[in-house]
Parts: sequence; C-alpha cells; structure tokens
Amino acid sequence: MKIEYNKSYTHFIFTTLHRLPLISEDYRQQIEKYITGIVNHLGCELYAIYANPEHVHFLVSLASNLSEADFAESIANDSDHYINEKKLSDGIFKWENTCSAFSVSKRDVNKVNDFILGQKEHHQIQTFDQEYEEFLKVYQVK
Repeated sequence: MKIEYNKSYTHFIFTTLHRLPLISEDYRQQIEKYITGIVNHLGCELYAIYANPEHVHFLVSLASNLSEADFAESIANDSDHYINEKKLSDGIFKWENTCSAFSVSKRDVNKVNDFILGQKEHHQIQTFDQEYEEFLKVYQVK
C-alpha cells in the first residue's frame, strides 16, 4: 500500500569502524554537507546533523518510499566512498556495519535538534560511550 502522508522523525547515530576518531575538525563541515546532500537526493528532510570524530548524529524525516535500513545503507555507502575518494580521513574510512535509529516524537524534535547541534559542548562533559548507554536505557534497548 502506498503511503500518501508521512512525517515521522528518526534520530540516526553512525559510528566509524572500531569507533576510531576518523573525522577531523578540518573536514567535519564538508562531510556534514555531503551527507545533507545525500539526504536531500533521497527525498528526505534533514533537521540537524553533527559529525564528531568517531560518530555522527542526524535527525531526519524519511521519504515514504524508504525504510530506515535502506536509508542508512545509502548514507553509509555514499558517504564513505566520498570521504575516501576526497581523502578526508587519514587512512581508509569505513562506517561500522550497524547504526542506531531512534524514533522521535514531534514535540521532541526541537530538543533533539538542540542536542545534536550542541554535540561539541556535550562531549566535553560526557563521552560517546556514556551518551550511547543513556540512549539504550531511555529507549529500553537490551
């Protein structure tokens, strides 16, 4: 069945292979812009993105014809190819084979946007491992 209207929100977290700090500040914005372009090309809407050295957060509303898995695969394949082609990382860049996708309610979109855009300050207080453990508890993932 075709979905005529779709406005659901998903917070994705991608991690670099072995959580190595492969995204330097020098190329952070270029990588964010490229991922933004992929999102737009797929017909989705991006609300916020921030690339940390070992992980990237972004909040999107997916196009109705895309599953979360198909979307994530497109982002991962296209972006790691681009990063390697443009030599935006020391050595070979690769994402982990899995990512996380958390649903976000409409009333929490602004809060999640602020969280994503505040990543630089946030990670001065909390490590990615601590942050991720909190996500798993909040979303009751075992």
